[in-house]
Amino acid sequence: MAKFTLNVSDPKAKTTRPVALEGVRAQPLVGKGIGESVDGRLLNIGTVMLKITGGTDKDGIPMRWDIQGTAKKKALLTKGVGFRSKVDGERRRKLVRGRVVGDETMQVNSVVVEGQLSLPEPAAAAKSGESEAGKKEEKPKAGGKKGAGKK
Repeated sequence: MAKFTLNVSDPKAKTTRPVALEGVRAQPLVGKGIGESVDGRLLNIGTVMLKITGGTDKDGIPMRWDIQGTAKKKALLTKGVGFRSKVDGERRRKLVRGRVVGDETMQVNSVVVEGQLSLPEPAAAAKSGESEAGKKEEKPKAGGKKGAGKK
């Protein structure tokens, strides 16, 4: 069964929220490609329309819009997703994945096109992060001053 992390970006609120999807909840995304729209009601995240903008597989290999299917492919790239050239005119063969979401896809990036996102606030995570930050104390490093033993 498919298991994804769906990153939902809301351009109006300027936030991105991760949503864990697995099993039946993840099925509406399987077979969809980059640039296609998905109804949020099928994913149980509210009455929004999402546009798939990209993703990665279990090994961190990015999906690329101009490669068909779900398979990995070594493509000759000059720029864009999966490659940053260091000099002008540089081309390299890089491993990328096709544009279609499959079973090996682990992360899917999307953006809200219509509607308003109605996911609960990650308040529990924010509160635990604050309490952990308060508990940590700065400890002095062993050895005293820097460079004390050098001559």
